[in-house]
Amino acid sequence: MKILIAADTYYPQVNGASYFTHRLAQSLKAKGHSVAVICASTKITREHNVRDGIDTYGAPSLPVGFYHNFRNPLPIFANIEARRTLEEFEPDIIHAQMHFLVSRAVLKRAKKLGIPAIATNHFMPENLVHYLPLPKSGQKIVSDVLWWDCTRVLKNARLITAPTKTAADMMHKHLRAIPVSNGIDLKRFNPENNGEYLRERYNIPNKTILLSVGRLDQEKKVDDILRAFKKTLLEVDAHLVIAGNGTEKQALISLAKELQIEKNVTFAGFVPDVDLPNLYSIADIFVAAGVAELQCIVAMEAMATKLPVIAVNAVALPELVRDGENGFLFESGDAQQLADKMTTLIRNEALCSEMGAKSLEIISAHDITKVIAQFEELYQKLIDQSAAGK
Repeated sequence: MKILIAADTYYPQVNGASYFTHRLAQSLKAKGHSVAVICASTKITREHNVRDGIDTYGAPSLPVGFYHNFRNPLPIFANIEARRTLEEFEPDIIHAQMHFLVSRAVLKRAKKLGIPAIATNHFMPENLVHYLPLPKSGQKIVSDVLWWDCTRVLKNARLITAPTKTAADMMHKHLRAIPVSNGIDLKRFNPENNGEYLRERYNIPNKTILLSVGRLDQEKKVDDILRAFKKTLLEVDAHLVIAGNGTEKQALISLAKELQIEKNVTFAGFVPDVDLPNLYSIADIFVAAGVAELQCIVAMEAMATKLPVIAVNAVALPELVRDGENGFLFESGDAQQLADKMTTLIRNEALCSEMGAKSLEIISAHDITKVIAQFEELYQKLIDQSAAGK
């Protein structure tokens, strides 16, 4: 198959949707398909090159100031690049990721040309509206408008997927979607990885390690983790590693100093992809506090490394973290509850091991090879239906 992936955010941009899209492109290519990606360029001019082994078309773009390392093309350039790319690559099937300027231009063009298209929704308004200086009532209005816009664009696809049942159910208020996991590379993320060399690099002590990985932005609620960790340290000794960059990084560093726990916290910054699987291997417990997760790839990576996970009871995280089985759930903003869960696991090595084993069992259903097979089946079905005139 000739598969064109339309990506509104793409590697090396750092977020779950870009990582999924990058992994999808590479996995499909490894299966023998002809794969190309259309996305925003890394500069203000058009690009057509091979990026990390994938044929990539880039629409001229400008940086988005409030969102770290994110770029958007102007609508006119997105439309021009969509037309050019479809003419040059001539895909059998299009797979759009989300609904912003690149994807909407490609989906609109594909519908006009009769090319079958599938769309995966990674979008939640909560990932954007918190940047706006509006009261909750104003944010609700903006959120409704954003959902309306998402619906209007995704209607151009013949099939819509979402990474979890929760995410699909959210879409059902607007459009029908089917759940297909983002998947996880269980060969890359596994309990046999060894990250001892990272202890020296990041000056991480040899004690119980709690780990948080991801963008350091408001919706990730890493400040909740720091406040809870302060309470935990009153009961037990441990060390917290926070990996990632984002708009809140300096504020979080300041908060750690204000809480007087800076000696027990390591801000590792961006950890290179080659090292990330090994970073999980030196942790004992993974913590996820983000309240806008349609699946949470980093929690999946932790589970694949046989870690127990403490996660906020919000959106789709309860689909991954079964309270009392492979970790614990806590209510967002409840620092004492989170601290209690941390303390319980730190004090009970046997429970950590038991829950970690359950994490590994649960995550096996999300093996990326199974996910790719699902998408291949959906692609072929849409291609066959298109050929039959349906």
